[in-house]
This record gives sequence, structure tokens and C-alpha cells, in this order.
Amino acid sequence: MSTSGDSEPIAPHDLESRLRALGEDLAVPPAPPPAGVARAVRARIEDGRAEERAPRRAAWRPTPRVAAAAVAVLMAVLLGATPQGRAAVVSVLRFAGVEIHVGGAGPLPTGVPSPLPGERRVTLEEARRTVRFPVVVPSVLGAPADIRVADGGRVVTLLWPGVRLDEYDGTLGVVWRKELGEPWPDQVSAVGGWWIQQPHGVSYVPSGGGAPRQERVAGPTLVWQHRLVGLRLEGPDLEEAVRIARSVR
Repeated sequence: MSTSGDSEPIAPHDLESRLRALGEDLAVPPAPPPAGVARAVRARIEDGRAEERAPRRAAWRPTPRVAAAAVAVLMAVLLGATPQGRAAVVSVLRFAGVEIHVGGAGPLPTGVPSPLPGERRVTLEEARRTVRFPVVVPSVLGAPADIRVADGGRVVTLLWPGVRLDEYDGTLGVVWRKELGEPWPDQVSAVGGWWIQQPHGVSYVPSGGGAPRQERVAGPTLVWQHRLVGLRLEGPDLEEAVRIARSVR
């Protein structure tokens, strides 16, 4: 770590002081004006020029571990200094055929959602003959008002007034992708799943690969797995969702 290709390495106490100084410079309000950022950058450049003109101290070369730690400190400060930096940090949770991206969600989708690929109405018996996984039904909801099969039998959707239950093989890969802002989903130990409490964007990942499609706004959703079946339940609140999930047979 040096200021130019032919300058000597930075002394240990200089490295620490520079990191502290840079951290203080970056401790700006949540939305710093461009002029303030420019002044901070110019100040650091001037400091570097002054150090080049000063007498050089005894050489000390940081180890790779020290250099990596310094970079990590700088990245943490930079990412945490502005809302833009914080929004760029995205965590990914993959569970039961669902890939959840938390922290970088953009605007919610608009418009009317389109059906899943090849979606068609069927009876419960037809659905069970068509798909390769066991179709389960929550006993507390009774018979579904509508049943759909999509994408060559990859997904079965059971519908009741205000409730949607998607079922799919939860072991083969990502079927749904969700884009969330904060907060992080809550773990639901009662059914071994995850609860997404806020409206969010959800898109379907086609079985043939390619980019996710059919993006729409989903309401609060419970995601869990029953044996080999992945399930996502949308519509009820958490208490009712858990009650429904525990009645699946």
C-alpha cells in the first residue's frame, strides 16, 4: 500500500492514522451533497501530496493479512456511508425452491400479472396424475375453489377466496425468485419455514432456464417444505398461515 509506484511503503502508525482519518471524512449525513463528497476527496488528495513532499520514514511493508483487513475496513465504511451503499448490499436466502433476495429491492412491479407458462385448470385428481410429486391439501380450508397446473406439471396452484397455495418439487432447484427490501424474513419454527411479512416482487423461474418471468406483487407469504414438496402460501396473516400449513395432508 503506497501512494505511488516508486514510493516507500507506509509505516504502521501512518496506516492506522490514515484509516481513521478516512473514516472520519466518510462519516457524512445519510444523503451527502455532491459538493461535500468532492471536498472530502480533494482533501485526501492534498494530504497525499503533502506526505510525498515530507521526509520519508523507515520502510515497513504490511503483510497480506493487514492489507486485506484495511481494504475490508474501507469497504465497510464506504458501503455504510450512504443509503446507496447500504442498498447495494444484498443477502440471498435459498430455501424449498425459493430464492429470496433481501436488501436491494427496487420498485414493486406494476400492471396485471400474466399466468404461469402453460397454465390450465384441472381437477384435483388430474393434478395428482399430472405431476411427479404428491399434491397436498390443507384440511382446514376444505376443497379448493380452483386448481391450476403449469409448466408441464412443475407447479400446482390451489386457490381459495383470498388464499393461494403453490406446490412444486422443492428439491430440484429454484422455482420462485423474490425481491425484498428490509426487514429480513422471520423464521417460523412451527413449520420449519420462513415468513415474509411485507408486499414484495415475485417472479417465476422457467423449468427450461433463462431469466425469471411473470413478475408480480405478492402479499405476505409463508414458505416451507412438506417432505419433498415445496410450498408458498400467500394471503392470510402469520397466525392463520401457520394453522393452514400445519393442517397440510
